[in-house]
Amino acid sequence: MVGRFWAALLTPKWISRLVLVVGVASVASSLSPTLDARSEVINSLVPPVFPAAASTGTAAIGIMLILLARGLRRAKRRAWAVALLLTTVAAATHLLKGLDIEESVMCTAMVVLLVLARKNFTARPATRSLSAVLATLVIGPVVATAMGWIWLTVDARGQEHGTSPVDRLVQAVDGLVGVPGPVAFNNERSQVIATTALAVFGAAVLLVALTAALRPPAGPGPLSESDEERLRALLDRWGKEDSLGYFALRDDRAAMFGPGGAAVSYRVVGGVSLAAGDPIGNPDAWRGAIDAWLEEARECGWIPAVIGAGEDAARAYQRCGLDVLELGDEAILHAPRFTLDGREMRGVRQAVSRCERSGLSTEVRRIRDLGEAEVERLRALANDWRDGNVERGYSMALGRFGAPEDGDAVVVLARLDDEPVGLLHFVPWGRDGLSLELMRRNRTSPNGVIETMVAGLMAAAPALGVERVSLNFAVFRGVLARGEQLGAGPTARLGRALLMGASRFWQIDSLYRSNDKYRPEWVPRYLVYPGAGELAGVVTAVLQAEAFVPGRSAKRAEEQELVSR
Repeated sequence: MVGRFWAALLTPKWISRLVLVVGVASVASSLSPTLDARSEVINSLVPPVFPAAASTGTAAIGIMLILLARGLRRAKRRAWAVALLLTTVAAATHLLKGLDIEESVMCTAMVVLLVLARKNFTARPATRSLSAVLATLVIGPVVATAMGWIWLTVDARGQEHGTSPVDRLVQAVDGLVGVPGPVAFNNERSQVIATTALAVFGAAVLLVALTAALRPPAGPGPLSESDEERLRALLDRWGKEDSLGYFALRDDRAAMFGPGGAAVSYRVVGGVSLAAGDPIGNPDAWRGAIDAWLEEARECGWIPAVIGAGEDAARAYQRCGLDVLELGDEAILHAPRFTLDGREMRGVRQAVSRCERSGLSTEVRRIRDLGEAEVERLRALANDWRDGNVERGYSMALGRFGAPEDGDAVVVLARLDDEPVGLLHFVPWGRDGLSLELMRRNRTSPNGVIETMVAGLMAAAPALGVERVSLNFAVFRGVLARGEQLGAGPTARLGRALLMGASRFWQIDSLYRSNDKYRPEWVPRYLVYPGAGELAGVVTAVLQAEAFVPGRSAKRAEEQELVSR
C-alpha cells in the first residue's frame, strides 16, 4: 500500500501538481509581509539589499515553477532539471527574504521528491532549444538592460536632480534581479514603479528562456517514399476497415509502424501528436502500433490524441489508457440500398428533377481516366470555388487533387451548358468504397447541384464496383438528434439549443441536415485524449489542424492550394 502511494507520488502527474503548489505558495509568500522578529534577525546578519533581492527572486521562481508544471506533467527532462534547480534556490531565498522556515522546508521536501522521481522524466526537448536558451540568456539581459535604461531616461520625473546616465544604466542592470541601484527617487511611488518595471524586464528574460528550454521537438517530416509504400501496402489489404484510412497519405502526416503490421498516422500540432482515424492495418496488430506511437509521444513530451477514431479503434486506444469522447457521426450510403423513391427522399428527388430539367448533367470518372489538361482545369476551378482563402480539413481531407498516385480516386462533375458548375472528389475506401474528400460548386449554379452529383455517383456505383460511400462528418449529431426527439428531456433539449446557437457561427446543424436527407447510416466517431487536464490543448490543436483557428496549421492551409506532388 505504501509502495503504491510512493510510486504514484513520484509520477509526472503528481510531481507537476506538487510543483504547482510550491510555485503558488512561493508567489504568495513573496507578496506577504514577513514577521518582524524574523526580519530583525535577517537584517542583523545581511545587508538590506539581500532580503529585497531574495523577495523578488522568490516571486520570479514561483512564477516559473507554475509555468513548469505543464512541462513536468509531460515528463520533460529539462523541465525536471529546471524545477530541481529552482526549488533548491527557493529553499535558500525563503530563508534569506524573511527567515520563512516553513516555505523553505516545503521547497527542500520538493527537492527530495524531484531527485527520487528523476527516472520518470525522460521526454527530450527540441534539438535546437539549448542554443535558443543560450542566445536568450546572452542577448536577453542586454536587450532588457537597454529597455530599462531607456525607460529610466525617458521617465525621469521621480528621480533626484543630478542622476547621471551611468547611474540609470547601473540601476537597470541591478533592477533586473531585484537589487536596489544607485538612482535616488524623490517619492516612494516612483521607486516602486521603477523597481517593479525593471523586475518585470528581468522576469521576461527568464520566461522567454524557460519557454525555449521546454519547447518540445518538432514533429517528424513528411512521409518518406518507403513509408508511403508501406502504408499503401497496408491500405491495399486492410483499407476497407476505415473510410479515413486513405487520408494517411496526406503530404503533412507521418506514420508510426508497429511490430505486427499496423501503423498510426499522425502529425504534431502545437505539442500534440494528433492521429486521425483508425490505425492502418490488421486490427490484431493495432496495439503494437499504438504502443509505439504513445512511447514516442512520451519521449518527446507530446500530448497524444486522436480525432475521428471509429468505435473499435476508440476501444483499442482506451485499453492503452486514453479517454474517449463521442465527437459526432459519419454519414455512410450503401449503394445497393440507395434509391430516390419513397416519401423520405422526396426533397432529394425534387432537387435532382429540377436540376435535370434545367439541363444539368453529371459524369463520374476515375482520376486516372482524366487528361492532364482536364485535371489542371478542374484543380483551378476547385480553388476558385473554395469558400474563403483557407483549405480546411485534416482528418477527412487529402489536400491535393489529381495526383497520379491517386489514380483510383473518383471525380463527380456537374455540367450546365457544357460548363462545369460543381465537383465532388472521393478517395478510395478499400476496393469497394469511396470517401468524400472535396465538395465544391459554383456559387451561381442552381440549387440542388450537390444532390444531383450524389445521386449521379450512386447510379454509377455498380459500374465502378462501389458498395459504400462515406459522405461528410456531422459533429455532435447525436446531441442534435436526441434533442429533437419527442419527449426529449431538459438536458437533451439544452444540448441541442446550445448547438443551434453555435450553428450561427459554425455549420453544425446545416451540415447534419445536408447529410441526413440522404437517409444514411450514421457511424459514430470519437475524440481520444489523455485526460481532462489536456482536453483544452487537444481541442486547440484539432482546430488548428483543421484550419478553424489561427496557427501554423491554418497558415499552411491558407497558403496551400490543391496541387499535385
